[in-house]
Amino acid sequence: MNTMIAPVLALVSWSLLVWVWMYAHRLPAMSKAGIKPQDARFPGALNVLPDAARQAADNYNHLMEQPTIFYAAALAIAVAGHGDATAVALAWAYVGLRIVHSLVQAGVNIVMARFAVFSLSTIVLGVMVVREWVKLAG
Repeated sequence: MNTMIAPVLALVSWSLLVWVWMYAHRLPAMSKAGIKPQDARFPGALNVLPDAARQAADNYNHLMEQPTIFYAAALAIAVAGHGDATAVALAWAYVGLRIVHSLVQAGVNIVMARFAVFSLSTIVLGVMVVREWVKLAG
């Protein structure tokens, strides 16, 4: 088994757990606020929900954004046969930082802490990609 696949599956699994977390907070909050599902058809309709419900949903959306680049990069590295120990360590670092980002955003939601973790994860992703370009050019 290519070890680059494990961090990809780990982040997919984490995203699915955040989806459950999101609805575990969102559905009761919508019920308590008297919001029917159809009322949520327009952006911003759920902005009246408590922070916990909104933060989990925001984080789920964030897991659908930049991590798509990670998935493409990690799978490209795997397909190219360049999944060495450093590539795997970088992939796991990215996944770990994204999990920390989720916990910060859906938990305490301190913006500067979130930004720091997001920035670190982006740097790790950048290193993965630059490293692969060097190997491909090499």
